[in-house]
Amino acid sequence: MSSHSADRSGPDTEAFVELLEDDAGGPAHAGGLGVWKVLIVDDDEDVHRATELALRGIAIEGRPLEFLHARSAAQAIEVARAQPDIAVALLDVVMESPDAGLRLVRTLRDELGRHALRVVLRTGQPGYAPEIDTIRNYDINDYKTKSELTRVRLYTSLTAAIRSYRQILALEQTRNGLEIVVSASTHLGRQRGLQRFSEGLVTQLSALLGVTPEGLVCAQAPDNGEDDPVIIAAAGRYSELIHRPLRELPGTPVREALTRCLQQQRSVLEPGVCLYFSAPSGRGIAAYVEAGRELEALDERLLEVFAASMSVAFENVLLYSQLVDYAYHDQLLRMPNRNRFIELIGERLRQPEGAVLALVDIDDFAAINDTLGHQVGDQVLQAAAQRLTEALGEQVVMARLGGDTFGVLGPESVVNPQVLERAFVPVVEVQGERMRISVTSGLVRLAADSPPGFELIKDAHLALKQAKQHRRGSSSYFSERMGVDARERMRLLRSLRGAFDERRLYVAYQPLVAMETRTAVGLEALIRWRLDDGRFVPPDRFIPLAERSGLIVSIGEFVLRNACFELVRLHHAGYSELRMSVNVSKAQFTDPDFLPSVARALQDARLDPRALELEITESVAVEDLEFVLGVLADLRRLGVSLAVDDFGTGYSSLGVLRQLGAHRLKIDRSFIHELDGAAAPVPDPQPDVPGQGTIARMVVDLGRALGMEIVAEGVETETQHAALRALGCQVGQGYLYARPMPAEDLLGWLGRA
Repeated sequence: MSSHSADRSGPDTEAFVELLEDDAGGPAHAGGLGVWKVLIVDDDEDVHRATELALRGIAIEGRPLEFLHARSAAQAIEVARAQPDIAVALLDVVMESPDAGLRLVRTLRDELGRHALRVVLRTGQPGYAPEIDTIRNYDINDYKTKSELTRVRLYTSLTAAIRSYRQILALEQTRNGLEIVVSASTHLGRQRGLQRFSEGLVTQLSALLGVTPEGLVCAQAPDNGEDDPVIIAAAGRYSELIHRPLRELPGTPVREALTRCLQQQRSVLEPGVCLYFSAPSGRGIAAYVEAGRELEALDERLLEVFAASMSVAFENVLLYSQLVDYAYHDQLLRMPNRNRFIELIGERLRQPEGAVLALVDIDDFAAINDTLGHQVGDQVLQAAAQRLTEALGEQVVMARLGGDTFGVLGPESVVNPQVLERAFVPVVEVQGERMRISVTSGLVRLAADSPPGFELIKDAHLALKQAKQHRRGSSSYFSERMGVDARERMRLLRSLRGAFDERRLYVAYQPLVAMETRTAVGLEALIRWRLDDGRFVPPDRFIPLAERSGLIVSIGEFVLRNACFELVRLHHAGYSELRMSVNVSKAQFTDPDFLPSVARALQDARLDPRALELEITESVAVEDLEFVLGVLADLRRLGVSLAVDDFGTGYSSLGVLRQLGAHRLKIDRSFIHELDGAAAPVPDPQPDVPGQGTIARMVVDLGRALGMEIVAEGVETETQHAALRALGCQVGQGYLYARPMPAEDLLGWLGRA
């Protein structure tokens, strides 16, 4: 005991005797929730006894008091460290030093962080710490001299301090709870799977209630409302039941609480805590936790906020899961799609030995859709998937890569042409109808140096394409030669795009001459590609690439405009009777901007539309006759004439040809070459006499019967010229008369012709 307390021990003790003489009127404790811990800090032992005696049997806010004792500031710090839930400290100001109590307040607040703990300062010598300054500078609840603290006043001061402590504690709990909710929303909202979200949910719920994650169960409602709910997360003794039906959960109260929560779609807070988290699909989840204590109003409010916040996060997780499902699974066949298949190939490439990748394509599937409808087509796909699954077994992974193409990956003993073909030998029954379907496949053997999955699929596509070119229902393995050819085509296409962008393509013009006089009557515009080294890329190499890539539309417009401007130049030079023929590809003809582009070219060049002739092939004419006739009618309204090119190589009928209303008919060069080596045909040649150009004669007769002018392509010899002239062909085009030439050479040739 310090000298300070020795000097005032008598008066202090006398003042505290009064505590025993008043009736505080506090209710005796008759049970409740825990206790209020009160720390008495004083270097006078009589003060400890008197305080405890004065407050014996008193309950505040329904709880009894538990007294802790410290005889010095240092001892008080030790007790405070060991007891984090002290509600009030009755603190003597003057102990081992005049300001020991005040310095203890600083330590409790600043070092130990006990901001909720309430402090009632008691002093026998007020002069050591003036009341106004002390209350202003220190976080305390009350400041009394010991002589003022009768039993009633001590009870009153302590009650006020405990109520303040309780309010501060509630605010701290609310803040901490909300921090948990916000943290959980942020953390769980980033989860990308229902399993991980559920695991995090039970962890955060246990933190919110201050319990260990023991006895936590998270269950999800079924898809169809008929099956049992499924446990999707659990902790403690229930952890082994994940992915099991809820009915297998031991413990009737827990199972019933979860079932009732899911059925009623609302939270149930007793027995235990069972929170409901809603979802738009109705497949909500319920999380159960054994709280181990009676919930207070604050707990219920925090749980309500937690459930509402987590429901939003749950919806995000479900939405993400749905997006992942759409991104990686085919919705019709419920199997992996192309994206997932590429991942599966990547996994298999870690051990590629003996594995084969195959693309399996259903033959004539488009015809099934067109004739029988998409519903039947879907059922054919489902039947094909089932056949492949049954034939290939569990060793193979399978995916739908789009349309009617399946990808399969597995050991070569299973994934091979023989097994794939046998899978479709039995007929397929769809909607009561027996159908026989066949498949064509392209296969690739995997190796340690195989390229990534998407490249392997490309290789399999090349093999599939070759198999289709060979025979429907066949199979083909990828070879290195296929890859070289494909890469060469891709290189050529890239170069073609670059050449077009850099204006290294140009238009050449080949004259059309009258067979009788050999004078020029027109020109055909032809696209040419000259490389930097002066070499030419043959048109039959790059034009098919341009058509498949769609670049032909831009190239075609480029040719059309150049041809129109060049013809105007020739007209101004005195060759006003010349016409210009321009080829139109199928892609151009069906392009929505085709007609406007023709009109623009004529207007910009100021060319008479009657001088322009557009050439289409038979394949364009028979593709969609109604559409073609509509476009041709619009062209005729512009004043443009029409020629049918390469006639005799397609499948158009006489009726189709008559409906087109073409002005000219061009005989394909393959029929012209038949005239070589034959004597000049007599006016009435016999059809059964070989070498007399029977097909060429038939085309000429057909054109003349329809009132069309006949143009022969590819005339290279005088023999061909003589034969065609004798047949009645009016116009010729070919190397015999002139090769295609650049625009700058045209005037010179025309001057010499």
